[in-house]
Amino acid sequence: MEKKTYQNSDEITLWDLLQRLKSIWSFLLSNWIKIIIAGFIGGSIGVGYAFLQPIKYTSKLSFVVEDAKSGAGGLASIAGQFGIDIGGGGSGGVFSGDNILIFLKSEGLIRETLMTFYDEKDSITLVDQYAIAAKMKSKWEKDKKIGKIEFYKYRNHNFPRKEDSLLQAIVNYIRKAELNVSKPDKKASFVEVSVTTRDEMLSKLFSERLVKIATQRYVESKTMTKAINVDKLQKKADSLSAVLNSKTFVAAASQQSLVDANPALRTAPIASEISSREKSMAATIFAEVVKNLEISKTILSQETPVIQIVDQSTLPLKKVRTGKLNSLIIGGFLAVFLYSVYLLLRRSIRINQK
Repeated sequence: MEKKTYQNSDEITLWDLLQRLKSIWSFLLSNWIKIIIAGFIGGSIGVGYAFLQPIKYTSKLSFVVEDAKSGAGGLASIAGQFGIDIGGGGSGGVFSGDNILIFLKSEGLIRETLMTFYDEKDSITLVDQYAIAAKMKSKWEKDKKIGKIEFYKYRNHNFPRKEDSLLQAIVNYIRKAELNVSKPDKKASFVEVSVTTRDEMLSKLFSERLVKIATQRYVESKTMTKAINVDKLQKKADSLSAVLNSKTFVAAASQQSLVDANPALRTAPIASEISSREKSMAATIFAEVVKNLEISKTILSQETPVIQIVDQSTLPLKKVRTGKLNSLIIGGFLAVFLYSVYLLLRRSIRINQK
């Protein structure tokens, strides 16, 4: 029986592939002048783009949280190997682990920071200055649907729908492009906050106030219960102090009456004895309350974390410019690539039309 061998016309051998690549390379080399001109034009556009980009300013601030309980971490980890829990494993706090990185970039915290005042006159907020520096307000005023926007008028944060949507857009952009929160060393507890905006003072104020508000919230959450207990004991101690002072005067008056009383009257010492007993009881209770108050104050001071600012930027801030050399290289490379693709597509279309 005769055997027939059929060769698939769609099959491409390695030799065919190499020949096609050689053909493409030869074609591109034949148009090298045009490609170089395209790269020159692309590089020029890249440099022009770099010149048109505004100068930005970067403010950096690093801090560390010194918690009284953090010293038990090493002992807790050793004890944990033997199945013993000494209370050092609780890591669900706002500033524990990587939680702080999320907290410092939260929308609510950024909103609160932006609504603080920019100057001493309290006439403009950080978000107003941000909109001015980014040239947003001028665009809003030209838009009939938006018009003039002044965020400082809404200090109670009850924004109308239009203002709230604009503020939300600003917050989202800051979170994605201009605010960076990181830990330079994963083994250490240092946290670095970096803010880059078009306004030098705005960058500095925003980074400082963001950390300040965040640390205030953290300290309040850590000490809230114990602070309430201290306030209650303080009020009780003040009240008992007033009662004890009153009982002291009453007891002294009773003693004076006892001296002047008729010795024949057997009931005369009773009032003095009652006054002395009430004074002693008030003094005992007052002493216990004061003791508990001092213990509570000591516990509160031990539980209060210390936020230590390690380093922060000073004026003038570091300027961030778009690199002209990088823009030249990227612009030139993109132009060469796109123009080469265009030439190859045009060549392919011409071949198919023949």
